[in-house]
Amino acid sequence: MSTPTLKIIQPGMLSTIQDRGRFGYQRFGMPTAGAMDTFALRAANLLLGNDDSAACIEVTVLGPRMELLTDTTFAVTGANVSPRLNGEPVPMWQPVTAKEGSRLEFRSPKDGMRAYLAVTGGIDVPLIMGSRATYMKTALGGIDGRPLRTGDILNAFNEEAPTPTTQCSFPQEAIPNYGSSHKLRVVLGPQHAAFTQAGIDTFLQETYTVSINSDRMGYRMEGPPIEHTDGPDVISDGTPLGTIQIPGDGQPIILLADRGTTGGYTKIATVISPDLSKVAQAMPGHTVTFEAVSIEEAQEAYRRQEVLLDSIRNSALPRLSLVLGDAISDILGDGGKPLRVPSTADAPSASLRGTAKVGGNKFEFDIRVSRVDD
Repeated sequence: MSTPTLKIIQPGMLSTIQDRGRFGYQRFGMPTAGAMDTFALRAANLLLGNDDSAACIEVTVLGPRMELLTDTTFAVTGANVSPRLNGEPVPMWQPVTAKEGSRLEFRSPKDGMRAYLAVTGGIDVPLIMGSRATYMKTALGGIDGRPLRTGDILNAFNEEAPTPTTQCSFPQEAIPNYGSSHKLRVVLGPQHAAFTQAGIDTFLQETYTVSINSDRMGYRMEGPPIEHTDGPDVISDGTPLGTIQIPGDGQPIILLADRGTTGGYTKIATVISPDLSKVAQAMPGHTVTFEAVSIEEAQEAYRRQEVLLDSIRNSALPRLSLVLGDAISDILGDGGKPLRVPSTADAPSASLRGTAKVGGNKFEFDIRVSRVDD
C-alpha cells in the first residue's frame, strides 16, 4: 500500500528514481544501473529506517521543486544542492519532518553534483527485474524509464513505515566534503600487464581532468596519454563498476552505473567501492589522481564504510531497553539484534518477545506495543 506523497512542480536538470540497481541480469546484457552514489543513497534511506535500497530521487546539479501531498519525513544526502523547505534552508544528512502542503526545492550546487532525496517508506514505482531504478537508455524502470516531469505524482510506501528518531543524524565528521580535486584509490588490473611501465607510471603520477563528455555510463578523463604495450584491444569481457578502460587514445574512462555489461578495451585498474562516490560527485573540469592500493587495503576501506552505515542503521529507530538503576541494556530479539519500536502507522499494536542481560541476570520479556492517540 502506498500514498501520494510528492508532486513535481519543476523537475530540475535531471531527476530520476534510483535505488541500488538491478543485479543478476548482466549475463543477459542488462546493466545494473541504479544510483551513481550508492553510499549517499544508502545513507539517506538508513537515516529514515528504510531498507538501504529503497527507491529515492537522484538529483543532478539543478534540483526539482515539489509539493508534499501528505505529512512525511525525508532526508537529503550527497551533494549540497541548497535544499529549502518553504523557503528556509533544510539540514542535510538527517531526517526532516514536513507537513502536507509544504514546498521542497533545491537551488544552486555548493559542493558535489548529485544529491539523494529519500522519503519514509521509499518511493513506489514498478519493480522490474528486482529494482525500481531508472535506466534511460532502454526506457526501463522508474516512471516509464524517463526523468521526472512537471506534474508527476510520486507515491511512497506506508506499510510498516518506520518512524526515525528526531535525534538521528549522520556523524558530522563523516559527512563527505567532495571539493573539486579527487584522489581515487584503485586496484591495478585485470589487464595492467597490457601497459608499459611508463604507461602505469603516467597513470599513477599524473593529474587528469573530468571531461564534459561524461555521463552515467562513464566518466572520460583528459590528460597525458597512457602507453599500451601492444594496442588497446582485448577479447570482450565483463566490466565491473569502477573499471578504468584505456582506449587507443590513452585517455582513461571510468565505467559507472549505466555502463555496458562487457567491453573490449584494456582495463588498467578498478576504483575501489568506497571511492566511487567521489567519482559520482565530480563535475566536468574537476581534477582526478589515482593511487594504487592492495586488495586488502580496499577490503579494509570497504569494511570501515559498512561499519559507518551500520551505525546509522542501528541509531535510526528507537530501541527497546531495560533499565535497572544505573544499568541499561538493549532488549534483544531473534538473532541477537536489538528490538526496535515498530511502526503503528497501519497496525495499532504489535507483540514482541525479547531477552536482556543486566548485572549477570538474564530477563525474558513479552512486550506489547500500542499506539496511544492524543
